[in-house]
Amino acid sequence: MTARPAVTNRRLTGIGMTSARTRDRLIARLREQGIEHEDVLERIRGVPRHLFVDEALASRAYEDTALPIGHGQTISQPFVVALMTAALIEGSAPRKVLEVGTGCGYQTAVLAPFVATIYSVERIAALHVRARRVLRDLKIANVFMRHGDGFEGWPPYAPYDGILVAAASARVPAALLEQLANGGRLVMPVGPDREQQLLRLTRRGDTYERELLGPATFVPLLKGLS
Repeated sequence: MTARPAVTNRRLTGIGMTSARTRDRLIARLREQGIEHEDVLERIRGVPRHLFVDEALASRAYEDTALPIGHGQTISQPFVVALMTAALIEGSAPRKVLEVGTGCGYQTAVLAPFVATIYSVERIAALHVRARRVLRDLKIANVFMRHGDGFEGWPPYAPYDGILVAAASARVPAALLEQLANGGRLVMPVGPDREQQLLRLTRRGDTYERELLGPATFVPLLKGLS
């Protein structure tokens, strides 16, 4: 069997609509929308988003929009990825993070350099396999991945200094609250369709400080495996 070729420099840097100039336009747009965290902006600029979508959509990879990745899922809008990343690492970056909803792995790739370790859970097997491959090709080595039910978190490695959830629910699952360390932050969208809000919770003992970060549109957080 012939081994699958590694990602080439040409694919990493991109051509045409995935070029550095196109990425610069995206970063300018994110700044206009209020993203101020320069390290996060530079990471968004550097991550080759076109590798996380089908080749047919590569020319749209640096638009500030969500795109389909199959299985009824989407790659998140760059603005939302930047906002959630900045909200999680603001002040002092968490060392150990639980990510619920790996998806294609784009949010994982953006967050990876800011934390020591990410434990990422994805319920859809095909997306889990694909994300693992792309992150490996990008030599992102501080991510542990699992095909599992995100509602349950990943208890053996709890508590987590940060939890990031890339799917919406009417309320934060109790298991995730239990796995958040004292002083830790959880960022996720909450609410029904068309009424979702990005929420940041900070745990203070048995209480949770609540901040709303703005409107959002995410796929629903579902139980079980696929």
